[in-house]
Amino acid sequence: MKKEFFCIGIGVTAVLMLSSCSKVDGIKEELTDKVFGINIGKLASGEEGNKETTHTTIKLFNGKAEVEEQIQRLAQKYKEQTGITVEVESAKSGVDVQATLKAYYLSDKMPDIFVCEASSFSNWEGLLEDMSDQAWTKDTEAEYVDKLYGTIGFPYATEAIGLIYNADILSKAGIDASELKTPDQVRKAFQDLDAKKAQLGLTAVVGYCAEDKNLSWSTGNHIFGNYIDAGLDRSDTTYIDMINNDHALDQDRMLKFSKFIGLLQEYSDPALLLDGTYDDQVRNFASGKYAFVTQGSWIGAVMTGADVSEYDAAGKFEVGMMPYVFDEGIDTILTNPPSWWAVLKEGNSEASKAFLEWCAEDDGQKILVEDAGFVSPFASCKYVAADPFAHVVSNYIAEGKTSNWHWMNMKEGIAANALGPVFHSYAAGEMSADSFASEVDSAIKSYYQGGKEVQNG
Repeated sequence: MKKEFFCIGIGVTAVLMLSSCSKVDGIKEELTDKVFGINIGKLASGEEGNKETTHTTIKLFNGKAEVEEQIQRLAQKYKEQTGITVEVESAKSGVDVQATLKAYYLSDKMPDIFVCEASSFSNWEGLLEDMSDQAWTKDTEAEYVDKLYGTIGFPYATEAIGLIYNADILSKAGIDASELKTPDQVRKAFQDLDAKKAQLGLTAVVGYCAEDKNLSWSTGNHIFGNYIDAGLDRSDTTYIDMINNDHALDQDRMLKFSKFIGLLQEYSDPALLLDGTYDDQVRNFASGKYAFVTQGSWIGAVMTGADVSEYDAAGKFEVGMMPYVFDEGIDTILTNPPSWWAVLKEGNSEASKAFLEWCAEDDGQKILVEDAGFVSPFASCKYVAADPFAHVVSNYIAEGKTSNWHWMNMKEGIAANALGPVFHSYAAGEMSADSFASEVDSAIKSYYQGGKEVQNG
């Protein structure tokens, strides 16, 4: 994940960078005591931080305001069973969560457990508990692992990226999505669906949008993320490492991916392809106008929320998700938590880890899944949320058929500033599959090298 420290004055920055800046070692304890009110030297040696021996209250900062009631219910259930109070504070809608947490840290009001997105962990380097020894880590592959600090993020929910489909429409067309295991088989299915569009009530086979001003996050991150990870073990970083270290692509894999994107374009809705919006894309799929759509599991909340009338009118059809099979043998969708819960070392760390262990077990999972509507990242979880995609994603997780999503490790802004425009040009017919592969490679090189020049200058 990208590394960026929050900067609150020169003294604070020096404190957070002590592990790599030997010149300030002599003032480490003085600065930490005066600025933060903690002693990082003692904290690292274990002399401080286990305050739970005298405290029975855990403070949790929840980053998802929409499920505050459910997280409060989780805390209440835990208190009933253990006698330990979990005080929950939820972020207000639109508030910068990390900025709030940084202010809490400086004012000695830091919660014991708090939310972190992938790029946010670098704000707390050396200050978080390594949970590698916790039992729950053996039941999931979605924990956040830092190469230096270990397992520092607890996954409370998961989302998925794949080629979404209307299972009812495919059934009517006599197509079994589980049998679509090669690009040629996908093409044949698309051809069959295209020939039956009128009969099936379809506007187009695929709802794919390559608009580059507002939807590059979809093309340049989520869809391109399949080139990076589809078909790989969750720990395999081959292609993201090539991007970050060599600023290059595997041309053979990229060309196969390019041809598959060309297939999606060929059978997409021409009214949506270049200028459509996310709302258009999801609403048309919810209305039964597309057999496939290039989005992620998060659209389930839209289909049962803002687009519920359209979804109801279309018969509340069953949904499914299949891998981006741009190469034979790819059998995974991409899954990852949108964020994680981290535990602060100098807080009630042992009590906090015990609470998270309980959250991963039956009683905690029942509330997080059935009440909060989360898709569980834990293979042993027996509960399924009411979301249309919940059972689909849960099945992939239980079967071990998921890959990571390492697109978050790319240089910040690359989707909007480099990759999105190339996807748009390809969709506009301005280049071939070979040219698209070459242009994406060039865009990556230019974006990474341009960033280096700015930094060195």
